[in-house]
Amino acid sequence: MILGFDPGRDKCGVAVMSDNGEVVYHEVILSTQAISMMESLLEKFPIQLIVLGNQTTSKSWQEKIRWKIPSLPIEMVDERNSTLEARDLYWEKYPPKGLLRLIPQGMRLPPRPIDDLVAILLIQRYLQNKKIGNEN
Repeated sequence: MILGFDPGRDKCGVAVMSDNGEVVYHEVILSTQAISMMESLLEKFPIQLIVLGNQTTSKSWQEKIRWKIPSLPIEMVDERNSTLEARDLYWEKYPPKGLLRLIPQGMRLPPRPIDDLVAILLIQRYLQNKKIGNEN
């Protein structure tokens, strides 16, 4: 299993994906809860890798994670445009209802933070990059 982590100053996205590609957990949490949440998820799931977005505050988060959870490898993943992709993913998972359907998707904003969906996308990007690397 892989733990995806979208780091942020105030809030973070966390997701866990199984080996068969099923998302078994995802949540947006306060940054102050991130490490304890990761430790809790490690007790609950057989996580073998942490995938971390490489933009906002990623270096300091990488240091914190390595200090608190030294046994797990961390892979950095490019998270450019991930928020835009996460918006699309949100509307795929939760199609708009009523009049909201009439608004073009690019103009709709999800009604909640989507950092957890970014964490899912980071795992998918990691797996895609790994697959491409294995093909070469």
